[in-house]
Amino acid sequence: MLRCVPDIEERTRGARFPHLDNLRTVLVAWVIGGHALLGYSAVGGWAYDEINEVTFAPASELALAAILGPSGLFVIGVFFFVAGLLTERAVDRHGWRRYASDRVVRLGLPWLVSALLVWPASVWLAALAAGRDVSFWYEFTHRDPLLDSGSLWFALVLMLFSVAFALSRPLVADRRHRERQLAVAGLAAAVIGIALFSFVVRLWFPARSGQVGDLHLWQWPQCVGMFVLGLAAARSRWLGHVPDRIRRTCGAVTLTALGLLPVLALATGIRDLSRDATPYLGGWHWQSLTLAVMEAVLVVAGSVWLVCLAERRLHRGGPHAARWARGAFAAFVIQGPMLMAVASAGRLLDAPAEVKAPLVAALSITLCFWIGGYLRSLMGVTRAACRVAGPGRCPSVRPHDDRARNR
Repeated sequence: MLRCVPDIEERTRGARFPHLDNLRTVLVAWVIGGHALLGYSAVGGWAYDEINEVTFAPASELALAAILGPSGLFVIGVFFFVAGLLTERAVDRHGWRRYASDRVVRLGLPWLVSALLVWPASVWLAALAAGRDVSFWYEFTHRDPLLDSGSLWFALVLMLFSVAFALSRPLVADRRHRERQLAVAGLAAAVIGIALFSFVVRLWFPARSGQVGDLHLWQWPQCVGMFVLGLAAARSRWLGHVPDRIRRTCGAVTLTALGLLPVLALATGIRDLSRDATPYLGGWHWQSLTLAVMEAVLVVAGSVWLVCLAERRLHRGGPHAARWARGAFAAFVIQGPMLMAVASAGRLLDAPAEVKAPLVAALSITLCFWIGGYLRSLMGVTRAACRVAGPGRCPSVRPHDDRARNR
């Protein structure tokens, strides 16, 4: 049952949550590795599959899909859930105007630079390495979808959600209302809502379809649902600790769904993903509804369970973990050009995809986090120098930064 609880405790407002930082680090590494593998797949899902020199054997691809594929249905949802957990306290700490402007700069600017320059240039250079005679302008104007930004569609969509919440904050900030504790019934309602809206949206925008800006509209029911669920979970004080009953229930549901999904896929006749997956992607098909339901179950239960696991297993920090966590966002941003560059260099290696793909994944993850950590450290040194020089000489540092940070 839902019960009334007080507002989020003041002690959580200025605290950091190492388990969430470490969880995001693991997820970013998973995304980079997953994109590396998709580049050598027949089913596709990453730009390198357009020019790859080798692909997985059908049996290898099916095995990878059975082992890793189910987690791909909810990893992006975990990012939005964690973002929702942290958004309201960040808006309250910094103020809605400053928070909205910071989101536009931190999320919107990387997307814009990637869509207009970095990503088309990366695809163009990879195409040249593959022996194709194309121009940068051709790659930019013929990308499907237009303004494709690689993996940074996530940043654009999260910016839209975050700014929308920040702009709505003044309308509700002064209202005194009692928050309701999130329970299993609330999670079940989220599953039903995400499943139904996913099925309906995919009648017009099938999964993996492209829209201008690569908005992933087919995935928005999951993204919106998990962002809102994160907001509700934060108000239920899940930032510090998720109730044990919720943890046990979500763990059992997630493990059951992960075990059932490959069995269901084989039972319904999937033998070749590039050939048999179409009815599952959208339309008036029972397969599409089945996938929407399984995806909703996994994204809700799986996201909550992963946060619980992080709370119990990833709560400790150290110098190496802290460095990787600080560089995680930068690693996510630069993964596109890094993956294309490493995969293009891998063309020199005469080996099957089963060998190349893991090597590209491991090297790309390492390089992305190493460079990301370096960039993050460089930014920290720059900010420190600006504070020494004084806020008036560094526009990015505001006089109230330290007060806001210590509040």
